[in-house]
This record gives sequence, C-alpha cells and structure tokens, in this order.
Amino acid sequence: MAQSNYRERLLALSNRLVEIQKPIQILDSIKWPHAFREHFFDNNAGVLPPADLAFYQRQLPAFDLPATRQALAELNRDIVRQLGKNDALGAILQDTTLQYMNVVDLLHSRGTPAFLTHSQALYGSARDHLRGDNKSLLELGERLCAIFSLPAAKHLNKVHPKIFSAEQAVERLSRRLGQYFDPGALSVIQDDGIVSDASAGGDKIKINNRALFSELDLQVLEVHEGWVHVGTTLNGREQPWATWLSVGSPRITSTQEGLAVLIETLTFSSFPNRAKRISDRVIAIDLAEQGADFIEVYRHFVERDISPHDSYTIAQRVFRGGMVEGGACLTKDLSYVRGFIELVNFIRSTTLEGVPEMLPMLFVGKVTLEDVPVLYEHSLDGLIASPKYLPPMFQDLNGLYVWFGFSSGIAQIDIENVQEHYRRLFLRLSPSPEMPAEDCEYE
Repeated sequence: MAQSNYRERLLALSNRLVEIQKPIQILDSIKWPHAFREHFFDNNAGVLPPADLAFYQRQLPAFDLPATRQALAELNRDIVRQLGKNDALGAILQDTTLQYMNVVDLLHSRGTPAFLTHSQALYGSARDHLRGDNKSLLELGERLCAIFSLPAAKHLNKVHPKIFSAEQAVERLSRRLGQYFDPGALSVIQDDGIVSDASAGGDKIKINNRALFSELDLQVLEVHEGWVHVGTTLNGREQPWATWLSVGSPRITSTQEGLAVLIETLTFSSFPNRAKRISDRVIAIDLAEQGADFIEVYRHFVERDISPHDSYTIAQRVFRGGMVEGGACLTKDLSYVRGFIELVNFIRSTTLEGVPEMLPMLFVGKVTLEDVPVLYEHSLDGLIASPKYLPPMFQDLNGLYVWFGFSSGIAQIDIENVQEHYRRLFLRLSPSPEMPAEDCEYE
C-alpha cells in the first residue's frame, strides 16, 4: 500500500510539472526574424542586428512569467513535503522544477546583462571545466577546431549536393523514421519560424521552408533529431509514473545533445565540417562572454574562411536573447561539446566499472548522466519503464562494450610518440587535392 501511495504521489507531482512547463518555449521566446539576416547583409555586415531590449519587450512569451514562476515554486515545496528531502526520484523532479524557475528568470531578463548570468547558471560557461578533468570547454573546443581544420579534414569534405527541397526532405525523412517509430508516433513538418535548417520539439521535427538538403543532411537528421530528440520524448511519455521524463529542462540539454552527436558518430553519419561547426560554437560563446559584440564574433569566423552565411548563423545562435552590442549571450551551444565528451567518459566508466547494462537508461526519457543510476535502480522494481525506442547499438550492448573497451585501453597510449613514429612515413606523401565542403546547420 505504501509503495502504491508513493507512486500516485510521484505521478501527481510529475503531471503538475508537465502541465506547468507546457507553454515555456525558450528558443521561440528569443528567436530572430529572417529579416534581421537580410538587414545585416544589406548593410554590408556593418550594422548590428536590431535585436535590442525594445525588440524583446515586444516579443512577449506565450505565458505569464510571474504566475508560472509562482506555480513552480509551489510545486517545489510540495515535492519536498510529499516525497521527502532524501527521495532520489523526488530530488530529480525537484531539480527539474528549479531549472524551469531559472528559465523563467532567463526569459524575463532578455536583452539585459542579467541574461548572461541566468544562461551561465543553466548551461555553464566556456571556461567551465569538464567533470573530473582539468581542461576547460574552451581549451577542448580550440583543440577540436584545430583537429577538424587540418588539411586531412578538408580533403575528406566531399561535395554532397543539396538537391532536396524542404517538401522533399519532409517526405523522405517521414518515410525513414516510419521504419523506426510506430505509425503516427511523430510528424515531420515544414516551418518558416526556426533559425536552423531543422529542429525537433516534442513529437515533431520541423524543417525550414527556405533550406535545401543533401542525402547526408537527411541521414544526420534521422538519427540526431529523430532517434535521439524525438525518441527520448516518446519514451518519456511511455513512463507510467515519472511522466516528467518526457519534458526537457536545460539540465538535460548537455546529455541530450551529447547523445545526439554520439549517435551521429556511431552511425558514421557525421563529417569533419559539421564537427568543426559544433566546436566553433564554443569559441563563439567565449568571445561573447568576454565582451565581443555581434559583428566582432561574425568577423572572427569570416576571417577563418567560414562563409558569411554560416558566420552569421554562428553569431546569431550565440546572441539570441542577449545583447548584440556585447555583455550578454546564450551559452546553450556549449552543450554539444560538453555533452559528447562527458557522455563518452560516462560510457567508458560504465564499461570499466562493469555496469554497462544501465546504458539503455540514457534513452528512457530526458535525463542527465547523474540520473541514470537512479533510474536504472528503479527500472528493476518496475517504477521506471524500459525505453521503447532504442537505437540498435544500445539494444545489443556487445558491440558498444567492445568499442568503448578498446577506446579505454587505447587512451593509455602516448599518442605523441606514436604520431612522431608515423610522421616520418607520411612526409613522403604528396598532398591530396582539397574538395569544397558543404554547408549545413541543424539545431
């Protein structure tokens, strides 16, 4: 009886959070119209986009900020009162509730210096250190940018013609994902209100009306937006008691984006130019955190042979919600690099510690790495349902175990000595012809 009462309390509190957070849409509340891009280039990239405080004050969020924050505060108190201070699942639910309170504060501060403070509280700073390591995200981002800028990476960037319109992309992606998900489980739609070429939200994947796509683009979208972002949402909705696992507060962003990039890598869907774009975002955020304005960040990337189109997109992603004249930015895009590295370290650790069986819990819903052991423990007593939609390499863990087992062993090798050994052989090679790279941008 006590267990039954606990589950009912957990469900009721969880459902309250799901309902309260429904209208909270961070990216929709800070997005810029396409006209800002046209205005910027019409003025020879020399005038700041008109995303000032007045602009954000006109773009009212689709919910009452004070009332929503009050409802979240009341829910937070009820979680402690009804589940206790030491309940592990209650702690996750409480942390998620507090995150949404911080989101309300973030949106209230759009266009002001306080926006950066709230963003760093939610997503971190480029100069933060990785879990258990002395390297900062900035140092790692710079290292990755260097690797993905090597001549060899440029040689591998083959031309993938963008031959599919948004309408064709919707049709092809719908057909592919229909083989992974149950009929009617998700929809792929065209949308003209998103910044990137494509993004996922809830059980929908949105395709930018103005974008063109290559076959490789669609492959990335299938696994990144479909398998991971939509898949974890739908798995969260299958939860009988912990229904909050279907919604994503900023606390889960790093794990979500890291998981999406990892699946791109494990399915050989990614490519050097895309990986470099993800690393570039860390550099862009650090520039903005240190006071650079929109034009300075834009010019930084143009001067490094990134197209004006892509340089604008990088800067736009960083400054949306903040101050284009400098002083505040959105640090969300740190999540890709941070999430990928910390997720790889987590999987390697489960391998070395002999507990790889908890890895499917990464897909049970919207989770952080710290949540996984707790959720795994409660999956054994039936409180947490196993994920319905699971990528093949996580269904049979043998290959994953071997992959990361080798990875852990190889990490002990001194790569600098090995590299010096082979460098003498490689000096004899003639340089490979460089091929033009393709542009792409996803959320």
